[in-house]
Amino acid sequence: MKSGFVPYRPARVAPAAVVASLREQAEVAQQRRTVRQFSTDDVPIEAIQSAIEIAGTAPSGAHRQPWYFVAIRDREIKRRIREAAEAEERDFYENRAPAEWLEALAPLGTDFVKDHLTDAPWLIVVFRRDREPDSDGAQLKNYYMTESVGIAVGFLIQALHRAGLASLTHTPAPMTFLRELCGRPATEKPFLILAVGYPAEDCEVPDLARKPLDQIAEFR
Repeated sequence: MKSGFVPYRPARVAPAAVVASLREQAEVAQQRRTVRQFSTDDVPIEAIQSAIEIAGTAPSGAHRQPWYFVAIRDREIKRRIREAAEAEERDFYENRAPAEWLEALAPLGTDFVKDHLTDAPWLIVVFRRDREPDSDGAQLKNYYMTESVGIAVGFLIQALHRAGLASLTHTPAPMTFLRELCGRPATEKPFLILAVGYPAEDCEVPDLARKPLDQIAEFR
């Protein structure tokens, strides 16, 4: 056995069981919707901790795990994040957004008002770590940071959905204000805000169809 390696011998699952499991997972995944109307009902911190643990199992470039999650329940911090985000979003929608982008967003009914940032019981601010100190204090360069963090966020969203929670990704531009509000170093870049909670009782989502399999994949 190579130095630094350990045996990996997971239980072998029969092909029929593999198909059945993935079919069930696909059906659950098809039920996921991005919501913009959240209940203010609380979600236990243990649920958020477990979801972030799942996100942390994602693959990453050179196994550097270039992500950091700041989970926020504090109402005042959420208020400050919303205030800063809405200022950036208002300027974007009114002055900077290309017409094509606004046209693409029209069916979703979005604007610069971001109620979810204060209604959702949790905001998870995800940071991308470009560099981080090693045991000697030297700055190590990370690799494939954007791809790695994106995969981790995907793990996080699906974990929350399978647990019965809703989420909404939010990427105000620019979002450097998040570094200061979350007390993170300059070597980390805000990646996105994920609002997490239960959908509001009167929640509605756009009636949008997903592309069928034959439009997103081929098998040779």
